[in-house]
Amino acid sequence: MASADQNQAKKQQPAAPGTGPTKLVIRGGKKLAGEIAVRGMKNAATPIIAATLLMSEPCVLRNVPRLSDVERMLDILRSLGAVAEWTGEHEVTVDTRQADISSLDAKAVKSMRSSILLMGPLLARFHEVVLPEPGGCIIGNRPIDTHLVALEALGASIERRGAEYLLQAAKLHGAAITLPEFSVTATENAMMAAALAEGRTVIHLAAQEPHVQDLACFLNAAGARISGIGTHTLTIDGVAKLGGATHTLIPDQIEAGTFAVLGALMKSPLRIVGAEPRHMDIIMLKLRQAGAQVAVEEGAISVAAPAPLRAFRLQTMPYPGFPTDLQAPFGVLATQCSGTSLIHDPLFEGRLGYVGELVKMGANATICDPHRVLISGPTPLYGQEIRGLDLRAGATLVIAGLVASGETVIHGADVIRRGYENLDQRLAALGADIAWAA
Repeated sequence: MASADQNQAKKQQPAAPGTGPTKLVIRGGKKLAGEIAVRGMKNAATPIIAATLLMSEPCVLRNVPRLSDVERMLDILRSLGAVAEWTGEHEVTVDTRQADISSLDAKAVKSMRSSILLMGPLLARFHEVVLPEPGGCIIGNRPIDTHLVALEALGASIERRGAEYLLQAAKLHGAAITLPEFSVTATENAMMAAALAEGRTVIHLAAQEPHVQDLACFLNAAGARISGIGTHTLTIDGVAKLGGATHTLIPDQIEAGTFAVLGALMKSPLRIVGAEPRHMDIIMLKLRQAGAQVAVEEGAISVAAPAPLRAFRLQTMPYPGFPTDLQAPFGVLATQCSGTSLIHDPLFEGRLGYVGELVKMGANATICDPHRVLISGPTPLYGQEIRGLDLRAGATLVIAGLVASGETVIHGADVIRRGYENLDQRLAALGADIAWAA
């Protein structure tokens, strides 16, 4: 018989991707106050779920956010014959022992960008796999060359057949790998494949983002031998097999940063519960440079801006630099700062799409080139009909709608469900007037 917790978990499963209301209506200018909790990290959940394909025993994952991206990854595992069940409100139990590569849902893989994370585990597990090109993303061109470089170094042969890749490796062998760029997902793919490779692998220029570290900790808990965690050089001594593990995901650094920006724009302090301050040093520094007050407490971060905000300069960089996923929320922050802020995102050429939507709302912004924008303020924002564009732009425009006077309607806002769990309900608890509409 299912427990009460399991029954509650089933009731709260996220809407299937592409279903449910797609439009958010926000009546802005409300005074928001209180505290908001940070969920587990989306960018840790998807690679860790993919890594369960390497395990010879079931795994229990805790603090898993209820997101459409997470559910899609679980569905891909289910298409392989794995068992993946919500056994708690934020707990998933995954058993991949019966997984069969022949039943892989290629359509689901193609529709989801983070399905690229399956490449390493599937190759290590089944030795031969055909994968379609993963789904694209409007934030810019994201080639998978770095992934292929890493897997070829481990002994894989890779052949492109139209929109598909054939990967083969009777046996993976440890190797010295120098990644051409600090690619988070390529680092994760190489690390997962190397965990079961024969011999020692050393990954140079590895990404060191918190979620890369979390994946390494999960693999080690299952019996992997990974050292150098948190540095740009990872050493992996391959093992014959991995067992299972119970693992609690880290808090979502990006969600916490998004809420911190909201706190700087609210009329009263916002207390963010469950954030990990160690992962937010540069984020808190930039908020303070903009004039916000940031206080680190036991298990929480409080953000307020009792004095006028001031302009800032921001450039995204690999961790521990400023995360690209937070430059858009800082863009809306810049509209309320005195002076001209410069935001530079060298990685993706499509990250500034949200700026046009802010301009519709009254922002004074000039896009210099695909990677740089100047935003002058403070300028009042007014409710408009706008579009969500992508995950981080969608969350940014929610903040803009809360700050704006009048009614803001965000079309295509369902993209927000990819990375923010029940955002409308959590903001409403702070006093926001926000609701989904058909």
